[in-house]
Amino acid sequence: MNGLTARWAGAAQGGTVFSAAGVWPLLAHLADGAGGPARAELAEALGLPAGQAAGAARDLLAAMDGMRGLDTALGMWTKRTLELREQWAAGLPADAHGVLTGDRPADRRALDAWAARRTGGLIDHMPVTLAKDTEMVLASALALRTQWLSPFEEGPLDTGYEPWATEPRLGLRRSNVLLDRIGVARTPGGHVTELKVLGNNALDVHLLLGEEGMGPGPVLEAGVGILAGRHPVVPGPRLPLGHAGPGVQVDRVRCTRPEPPSLHVTTAAYAMDADHDLLELHRLFGLTAARDTTRGHFPGISAFPLAVGSARQTCVARFGARGFEAAAVTAMDIAGGGMPDLRYVTTLISAAFDRPFGFLALHRHTRLVLAAGWVTDPLPWQE
Repeated sequence: MNGLTARWAGAAQGGTVFSAAGVWPLLAHLADGAGGPARAELAEALGLPAGQAAGAARDLLAAMDGMRGLDTALGMWTKRTLELREQWAAGLPADAHGVLTGDRPADRRALDAWAARRTGGLIDHMPVTLAKDTEMVLASALALRTQWLSPFEEGPLDTGYEPWATEPRLGLRRSNVLLDRIGVARTPGGHVTELKVLGNNALDVHLLLGEEGMGPGPVLEAGVGILAGRHPVVPGPRLPLGHAGPGVQVDRVRCTRPEPPSLHVTTAAYAMDADHDLLELHRLFGLTAARDTTRGHFPGISAFPLAVGSARQTCVARFGARGFEAAAVTAMDIAGGGMPDLRYVTTLISAAFDRPFGFLALHRHTRLVLAAGWVTDPLPWQE
C-alpha cells in the first residue's frame, strides 16, 4: 500500500492531500471479481495476485480496525435487481451491504449520511455520481485523530518564503531534548529533512522538507523510501555543525547553566482538503480497462455486465498545535532582564519548515501510511 502512496505522490501537483489506504481495499475487492485485462491491471496496481486481493483487504481492514485513533469502514450499495455472486459478496463485511432504491435524492442523502457518520463529520458527502445506470456503489471511509505527546505553541510564522511572508501565517513552535526526532536523508532526488511528530496513540505525522526546487513527488516518495529503509538517514545527534540539511541548522551556543542539547522546531499549521478523480490516473489505479462501459469486466461479482463509471476521493487534513486536527491555544513569551553569565556551551538544532513541505500520517508500529499531502497554503495568523 505504501508503494501505491509513493506512485500517487509522483503524480501529485500543488497543495493536496490523499489516502492510498482509502483506495487500496476497494481495488482489492474489484480485483477479486474482475476478469480479463481488468484483472491483470488491478493486480499490478495492488502489487499482489488478484486471487489474494480480497483476503489481503480483509486482513488489512481488520488490522486497521485494531489501531487506536483510526476508524475504517467499507460499504456497498446495490440495486435490488442486481444479483451478486455469493462467494464475492461473502468476502465483504457482514454489515456492508445496503440498497439503492432508485430514488436518487433519497439515495444521495443516505450515502452522504454514511460518509459523515463514518468520518465523524470530517467529510459530509459521498464523492460519487449517482446516474440512471448506476448498479452499485462501493465505498470506503477512513478517519484518524491523534493528540501530540508534546504540543506546540502558536504564533506568527517567521519566514522569508515570499508567498507565506506577505500574508502572516499561523506558526507552531516547540523545543525538546529528543534530537532523534529529526534526521536528514540522502535520496536520489536530493536531501530531505524528516521530523517525526508523535501522537499519543501510535498515530504519527512525519513532516518532510526537501531541497529548494524539489516538488511534492520526489519529497513524498523519499518519505516512503525512508520508512522502508531505502535511504540512509543521519539522525539529529550525529548531524554536523552548520547547515546540516534542508531547513536544519546546528550550532554551539552559550548558556547560563549546564543544559543538554536541544531541538527547536518551527512549522506551519494547516487545514486542507482535496477532491481526486481517480479515473484521471486510471493507469496508476489499474482502472484503464475497467472504465470501458461498453462491456462487463467483473464476472466474479455478478453475471450482469459491470464497469467502473466513476471513481473519486475526498480527503481532508488538519494539523494544529495539539494534534492532527485544528486547535486553538494561547502562548506567552516570558523574557528575562539583565546580561546573563554565559559560561556554558550546548548544542542547539533548529529546524524550520517555513516553505512548502510534505507530510505522511502513519501508524508508528507497522509504518503503514494512512494519508499523505503537500502543504502550500498554511492557515493565516490572526492576533
